[in-house]
Amino acid sequence: MATKPKSTLHLQIAHVLFVDVVGYSKLLINDQREIVQELNQVVRKTPQFRKSQAAGQLIRIPVGDGMALVFFQSPEEPVHCAMEIATALKNHPQIRLRMGIHSGPVDQVRDVNDQTNIAGVGINIAQRIMALAISLWMAKTSSSGRS
Repeated sequence: MATKPKSTLHLQIAHVLFVDVVGYSKLLINDQREIVQELNQVVRKTPQFRKSQAAGQLIRIPVGDGMALVFFQSPEEPVHCAMEIATALKNHPQIRLRMGIHSGPVDQVRDVNDQTNIAGVGINIAQRIMALAISLWMAKTSSSGRS
């Protein structure tokens, strides 16, 4: 009789902040690089990022034109971080972001680069919320311009 393989699934509740740059694909390569570097610096300087990083309770996942920040201590962490990023970006008007936040189950996995990554509904929904937020903002912006 065959035995069932042991499951290595270890779900945790994560609190995800998904961030990306609006209009990134329309930028020239050099501008893309500058924007991402500047965004990375802004995010790394936020108090919540530094606090969670120092506690070993933050997973950083680059996603091309942005990042996913996965917090594990409280649902307030990504909210605080998003607010701190938004405040800091007042000094960087050339960076326009969209952000999505969601808490849900995730599993830590190793990616193709043998780096820690996240899989699960927790991160998937955060990305969808981010995409929905920009869609709603664009619909509101275009309808407010109508007479």
